Amino acid sequence: MSQSTLLPSLRNANTAGRPDSTSTVRNAYAEIRQHTDRLCAALTPEDQCVQSMPDASPAKWHRAHTTWFFEEFVLRRARPDYAAFDQSYRYLFNSYYENVGPRHPRPQRGLLTRPGAAEIDAYRTHVDQAMLSLLAETPEPELAALVTLGLHHEQQHQELLITDTLHAFAHNPLSPAVLPGWTDTPFESDPADYVAFDGGIVTIGVPITAEGFAFDNEGPAHRTLLEPYRLAARPVTNREFLAFMDDGGYATPTLWMSDGWAAVQEQGWSAPLHWREGQNGWTQMGPGGLAPLLPDAAVRHVSWYEADAFARWAGGRLPTEQEWEAATQADERLRASVGAVWEWTASAYRPYPGFRAAPDAMGEYNGKFMINQMVLRGSSAATPPGHTRLTYRNFFHPDRRWQFSGLRLADDV
Repeated sequence: MSQSTLLPSLRNANTAGRPDSTSTVRNAYAEIRQHTDRLCAALTPEDQCVQSMPDASPAKWHRAHTTWFFEEFVLRRARPDYAAFDQSYRYLFNSYYENVGPRHPRPQRGLLTRPGAAEIDAYRTHVDQAMLSLLAETPEPELAALVTLGLHHEQQHQELLITDTLHAFAHNPLSPAVLPGWTDTPFESDPADYVAFDGGIVTIGVPITAEGFAFDNEGPAHRTLLEPYRLAARPVTNREFLAFMDDGGYATPTLWMSDGWAAVQEQGWSAPLHWREGQNGWTQMGPGGLAPLLPDAAVRHVSWYEADAFARWAGGRLPTEQEWEAATQADERLRASVGAVWEWTASAYRPYPGFRAAPDAMGEYNGKFMINQMVLRGSSAATPPGHTRLTYRNFFHPDRRWQFSGLRLADDV
């Protein structure tokens, strides 16, 4: 796959509008790469190697894979004389790019005790030096756009690094902190108010010609018809979810979709992931370690099945992603409450009308996952700065709980 076949398709399929100036991209590159390292400041080399389940990856792997992205898709193509740090890394740290070649099995990433964390430090330094040198030479706009995509890709992995390591640390009786000093933030309004919308024809998604960055799955912009509805002014809180639990929510099959009820039975769900009940009440494992459950913070680590069951118990429903986007774009109060947790929607993850995936490796970024998953909107407390947009479409299978996933209620008017 040549640079000429990769970059032009990227411009239309994976970014919206023109990339930022070269100096801005160079500065962003340095800052975002450093932020990844700051997230690992409290982690030992042993911490960085652990993989607690097939869906999660070791912190060391996240650090290496995001580096591999720049080496594979930027440096190998833009610099014919570039000397790879280690040719075996092309196999070890590929994630799912079939166009690139074979890769180490995802469930076995935790078995990669070597290369060690120090070697990954050296790998990141090697690639960073080459990348900063490249960016100092005023690269073509298409190359700058690809670097921008790589930076947003690294920001996605920054959030995964936190949630994946949290999942591992939650299995440790010592309850260590991924990010020492991290705390939850409560909402001030209780109970939640609702904001009503008239519905009608609204435009959803990012136009291809828009300024700034957007992933390919956020467009193209298109019109859709909404019936009148209302949306809660804030996400559901721990206090409200506790009421659902106390009322037998996990023991009432009529509240659940069939697959969700099967998951409750098979996996023994009785509370959100990372909750623990003790003599002094409920505690929750978070990035800052184990702490008392904060009643008025947004409930998190619930699956789509749990979110849907809660909504049914509460007499409401989950919003569609079109309702969510139209409402948050229109109402400042709703926008102010976005960012505590990713919010499950009632929408299946499918392509927008007119979507076309790129015909090369970049087309594998989002398009091939548009089946059997549900959409989440917003962002979370684990999302890095500068990585939030109201058009952002996150997606996971409906039984997944290890992300900072919560919900906001909707209702028909």
